[in-house]
Amino acid sequence: MGCLVSTSKGSGGNRRRPGSIGEVSVYIPGLRIPKPVDFSQSLGDHLSKTLVERLSALRTRIVVMAGQEAPTVTRTRRKSATQHGGSTLADLHQALEDYLPVLLGLVKDGSQLQHKVQFAWVNQEDDAEETAMSNAWYEALSVLHLMAMLSLSQANLLLLPRGSADGCQAKVSEESKQIN
Repeated sequence: MGCLVSTSKGSGGNRRRPGSIGEVSVYIPGLRIPKPVDFSQSLGDHLSKTLVERLSALRTRIVVMAGQEAPTVTRTRRKSATQHGGSTLADLHQALEDYLPVLLGLVKDGSQLQHKVQFAWVNQEDDAEETAMSNAWYEALSVLHLMAMLSLSQANLLLLPRGSADGCQAKVSEESKQIN
């Protein structure tokens, strides 16, 4: 990105390492989570029954997983294992990745189906703040936004001290801040 080496030319290239690391602040965003949608009512006459069922199953999986995971994402905690051995955030991210290509089928080549379904998303922090739109591009952007927020949350979890599993702010001793 065009950054230059931050050492002076007269120092011979030896960079001094800082003696301690300051506090790490973690930004934990609120999530927007999807609300249930009835694809059969709006797309039943336009798509095959199997495709409508697939769309419904994929989105329902996301609605359920996001509803369970979203309240816990804002708490500072380490990854919890699921029955499949992965983290719940990773499972939700995978569900979104599975849903996105099927969803994009509704918008390809200017399809008239992109305006047939009303997609609703609610702000996790304020249930009254719901946004609903009859546009599959809105749904695609909302899915991508949720994927980005999950990735940010996963990165934030890596920044937290290992001892903060209960959500309380850990006091970091000065000796643990020292870099050897």
